[in-house]
Amino acid sequence: TGGATLSRKITKKIKIGSRYIGGGEPIAVQSMTCTPTTDFEATLAQIRSLEEVGCDIVRFTVPDHDAVRNIARLKENTSVPLVADSHFDYRLAIEAAQAGVDKIRINPGNIGEKANVLAVANVCREKGIPIRVGVNSGSLERDLLVKYGGPTPEALCESALDKVRMLEECDFDQIVVSV
Repeated sequence: TGGATLSRKITKKIKIGSRYIGGGEPIAVQSMTCTPTTDFEATLAQIRSLEEVGCDIVRFTVPDHDAVRNIARLKENTSVPLVADSHFDYRLAIEAAQAGVDKIRINPGNIGEKANVLAVANVCREKGIPIRVGVNSGSLERDLLVKYGGPTPEALCESALDKVRMLEECDFDQIVVSV
């Protein structure tokens, strides 16, 4: 596209665990743990700490299968909605959804072919789990970096909108965008 623009106001309400965001809901505070998710005690302590100071949603990394194994236990020990951040392996996003996480964060451009995105979207649709499309300067596609001369706001916007379109083509519409 010649320049990405958002031509309509997005007001859709999305359910994340027991919380809603968008659609006129109060702004939810989200933060992220900085512990290895494989360390159950440390990660749970951080989640509880964040919840105590008013955090509404907590995100953590899911870099491997050991991290996925802690999701159900984390869910059992906290009431705050949990978001699994899976970067490159779509199978980890699927496993996190099957383990009961409340939202999945992916960058569809980083998880390979469209069939991988479709596989994640299908599981999330079946489980009622929204997908957060996260785009930042480190995840921009090379062609957009070249096109815009770097990680510009326009490049970030075009990348995010491309990923939203990709999910919509997979018949998935429970999308949260973070740029």
